[in-house]
Amino acid sequence: MISNILELIREALAALQPLLWPDAREFTIPVYFDYFATFTWAVSGALIGVHRRYDLVGVFVIALVSAVGGGLLRDGIVLQRTPVFLTNGVYLVLVAAATALVAISTKVALPQWHTLVKLVEWIDTVGVPAYAVVGMQLAQAQGLAIPGVVLVGVLNGVGGGVLRDVLANEPSHLLLPGQYTTLVLLLACVMFVVLTQLSGMAATPAGLGAMALFFVIRALTIRFNWHSRALVSDAPQ
Repeated sequence: MISNILELIREALAALQPLLWPDAREFTIPVYFDYFATFTWAVSGALIGVHRRYDLVGVFVIALVSAVGGGLLRDGIVLQRTPVFLTNGVYLVLVAAATALVAISTKVALPQWHTLVKLVEWIDTVGVPAYAVVGMQLAQAQGLAIPGVVLVGVLNGVGGGVLRDVLANEPSHLLLPGQYTTLVLLLACVMFVVLTQLSGMAATPAGLGAMALFFVIRALTIRFNWHSRALVSDAPQ
């Protein structure tokens, strides 16, 4: 019964694909969103560097890993290819501009960054699963096993934040109780792999489906402030 339903859905999507997604074989991120997300994440990282009292170079480094750290881990360690930010100079320019903006702002005025924090949260809601899908496509092209594909997707989505926290000498938010992000991303990555490798769906509709799942659950998490909890309330004696 379930297999028949999946087959009907797959046939319906195959029929609609030429109309909805003329080139659905590869999921791509619009270039201007890519640049905007990179700049926003770089600003958020630069603010952490300023908060930690780093100098200009230190702030730039934190901004850099915040913006492109996930792709750096994906390309440099797992897939062993040249990181994209080294082949496209726009990314380094955006990180430098974000660093300069934060540096100038701290000298001229002390702005309220609450709005930026909220903006970063909503950019994460769209950008994190999108970049995870891109990473999973690259992993699939390299012939990685399904668990490896999922791992690359999660790493691409949250790796920059982990690198940022390590360099800033702060406990990684990935390891601490907090709003559900990594778990939801893992669920979205599993959904993408199931749709593409087990159900035969094209990458674009599968990626959009994974993004929609992440967006809905993440938006509810932000709206209602859902949090995970520590396994034990107090440290063992």
